[in-house]
Amino acid sequence: MLRRRTAGLLLALALLSGCVRLIPGTTPPPVPPVGTTAASSTLIPGPHPGSLGMDAGRASDALAAFVTSCPRLVARADTSGLTRPQDWSDACNAAPGWPAADARRFFATFFETAKIADGSAFVTGYYEPEIAGVRTRQPGFDVPVYSLPPDLVRAKPGDAPPLPDGLQPKGRYDESGRFVPYYSRAEIEDGALAGRGLELAWAADPIAFFFLQIQGSGRLRAPDGSVIRLGYAGQNGLDYTGIGSLMRDRGLIGTGPGQYPGSMQGIVQYLRDHPAEGHALMRQNASWIFFRELTGPGPVGALSVPISGRTTLAADPAFVPLGAPVWLRTDRPETNGLWVAQDTGGAIRGANRFDSFWGAGADAATIAGGMSAHGEALLLLPRGTLERLGRR
Repeated sequence: MLRRRTAGLLLALALLSGCVRLIPGTTPPPVPPVGTTAASSTLIPGPHPGSLGMDAGRASDALAAFVTSCPRLVARADTSGLTRPQDWSDACNAAPGWPAADARRFFATFFETAKIADGSAFVTGYYEPEIAGVRTRQPGFDVPVYSLPPDLVRAKPGDAPPLPDGLQPKGRYDESGRFVPYYSRAEIEDGALAGRGLELAWAADPIAFFFLQIQGSGRLRAPDGSVIRLGYAGQNGLDYTGIGSLMRDRGLIGTGPGQYPGSMQGIVQYLRDHPAEGHALMRQNASWIFFRELTGPGPVGALSVPISGRTTLAADPAFVPLGAPVWLRTDRPETNGLWVAQDTGGAIRGANRFDSFWGAGADAATIAGGMSAHGEALLLLPRGTLERLGRR
């Protein structure tokens, strides 16, 4: 994942909760069941893509992103259980030569829509941050940026119970050969990986680096103006804890005296105003992100292709085929329209849970830091998928 990655920030914050008002004497309508994958969940056919009212510009951008995704779509296994590599062949063969100005007709020609369960979507945001950093440690740059350690591995079958998705958990084998959890954020900060030659670079600000880890990729800019671009390499296998949720539980977020806004900017301000408490709070998030240096164009997502601001979504691959188009309609108009699922996130889990990528720069940081949208999501699947799955 460009991530994650961990995840777009507000997804980590989990600040909002929904409520349903019932008419007295009635019972709520049944909620379509959600399984552990899209294939084991209720899948409801949606409207024809041509009736969605796609914006021409967004459709053109989505077509370009889909073209970059196709080499992976036709080669990789889809863990959602919805599609097979060959299902994408017709669309992927046509996409490279399709006129960008006629992108809406492309999606109307090759796709059908479906929603998982009731389609209720929650969308947060992430971006590519730039923080101060250098390649070689020097005064004022003391925060290590680690590459992926070779002893971070998945358990061998039988050494640990499998995860719900069937994969073996991540961890390490200790000196006795026993599989144990990998080092936590606190242990890594206290030097568990020091002196092993894993340092890619050094950052100046631990708070800024913490949020770069949440985003899952970013840029380090040195005093001489040189830039190191970082991409997601892996995660330590420990659960992500959103510090926004902890702050909310402690009454630190709100509009009252002494409280802080629930945006990324508000949380950062708390951490800076309360250094000791803020440091302890960040250590409550045991998850740690490892990086690799990027030399190609743009940040790279979990699909191993460059991702695009205002076009790429992070999604749970158990519910969305990575590379698939997704249609969003939410209460935040800037999210509405066609996206392409090209990334994942450590906190992006479950059906209809998405993290929207907004690119780099101050505007991207502002939008991503305050993004919390609710609405509906439709998956765009190759035509014939629903009939093959017996969902028509």
